[in-house]
Amino acid sequence: MMVKQGRPIELYYWNTPNGYKISIMLEELQVPYDVHMIDINRGEQFAPDFLKISPNNRIPAIVDPEGPEDENGNVRPVSVFESGAILKYLAEKFNRFYPSDWRRRIVVDEWLFWQMGGFGPMLGQAHHFLAFADERIPYAMKRYHDEARRLYGVMDRRLEGRDFLADEYSIADMACIGWANSYQRQQIDLDDFENVKSWYYRMLARPAVKRGIALGN
Repeated sequence: MMVKQGRPIELYYWNTPNGYKISIMLEELQVPYDVHMIDINRGEQFAPDFLKISPNNRIPAIVDPEGPEDENGNVRPVSVFESGAILKYLAEKFNRFYPSDWRRRIVVDEWLFWQMGGFGPMLGQAHHFLAFADERIPYAMKRYHDEARRLYGVMDRRLEGRDFLADEYSIADMACIGWANSYQRQQIDLDDFENVKSWYYRMLARPAVKRGIALGN
């Protein structure tokens, strides 16, 4: 059943790889949403009102004014923090980009949580030590660059003979593209990972992905 969104979803956002996950998803869904920029460079993620929505003081977060029904059947607002949880919430609510078939859903979950547990955090560490750290620490630079290359290798093998991580386009791909979009900061040469390279340009050819990554830039 097609779910329609009447009132805009409130997106609390900054233009980071984790933020892109949700802006891409909302663009793909073509549902109304309003953007509240949370400038993490100015510490706005620590504001008390934002912490009520995202207690881990991280973007993104959403408030859906048309959340799940309560025990009395009344539609009530709901807030969701953590990018993976938001992706799953939106996918399940709108029944898009997340298979109904149990076995296929497991595959999407595997690659979504692979991103949440590895491809995001480890690439974030590579960003920090290779590009932003005040102190150049060769051990840390090598450790996280090597791990970034390993993860790209895992992804490259998975994409052999596939267009997308779970065969069909899904929230797993949306979760990964923002991080892969920063491959240069990670000192990754996409020519070393031909399957990832093909997937990367396939993703960027999607209008909603382009719009999602452009938000706030």
